[in-house]
Amino acid sequence: MAAAVVVTGGFDDIRSHHIRLLEEAANGGEVHVLIQPDARVKALTGRPPKFPAEERLYIVQAIRFVKTARIMSAAADPDVLPALEGLRASVWIMAEGEVNEARRRFCAEQGLELRAVPLENLRAIPRAAPLRVRPSKRSRVIVTGCFDWLHSGHVRFFEEAASLGELFVDVGSDDNIRRLKGNFHPLFPQDERLYLVRAIRTVAQAFIGSGYGWLDAAPEIARIKPAIYLVNEDGDRPEKRAFCEERGIRYVVLKRIPRPGLAPRDSTALRGF
Repeated sequence: MAAAVVVTGGFDDIRSHHIRLLEEAANGGEVHVLIQPDARVKALTGRPPKFPAEERLYIVQAIRFVKTARIMSAAADPDVLPALEGLRASVWIMAEGEVNEARRRFCAEQGLELRAVPLENLRAIPRAAPLRVRPSKRSRVIVTGCFDWLHSGHVRFFEEAASLGELFVDVGSDDNIRRLKGNFHPLFPQDERLYLVRAIRTVAQAFIGSGYGWLDAAPEIARIKPAIYLVNEDGDRPEKRAFCEERGIRYVVLKRIPRPGLAPRDSTALRGF
């Protein structure tokens, strides 16, 4: 039986180092995440979290390296977790800078292994595997975009797309995004954006588009041969419609509807430009 590994944290405004911690933890066993409630995040950082606990939970649960996730008790001490909130964990994994004497003492008392992940490991983004199109009984679905600030709206979009078939995600290259949107775009480099998209469990494969313009995925679409090209309302373009009509690809436009109970999210609004 795989070891049970616990990871704790705020996981607010999720970035590649958060995903890398979860990926490193998954190398040690099944990962169970305890997410700090809003009050605890504010107490530790001095400011409210950017995203509420339920939204942070939704994103963490969507990450392929995570077995289970839940919000910690508001009374939980970040250094001494009461019986690890009921988890039968054997390892507590954290970033190197989060190790302190109270946590060392707690783990020694509980018979837990405390494992620290070096910061350089969290900064290293693994090289993406090349696109491989394998035979499948499922229809193939493709979505394209910048995905410049991974948020709950993206997770919801991927879930809806994956409900229609095997999901392939084209992530726009830095060069192409600048051509389309201008200077100061994208906010995050393509390797980091690709890594975050690949971490979402509903995504079968993700890649950097090798073309240009609104149809930068055209070379990859020729290889994937998707049955469906799915876009959000703000990604609808006449040239995309025409492209799909010429190739017999079903063109689907989704409304931006957040997961029930969560606020609408938009990368432009989060960036502020």
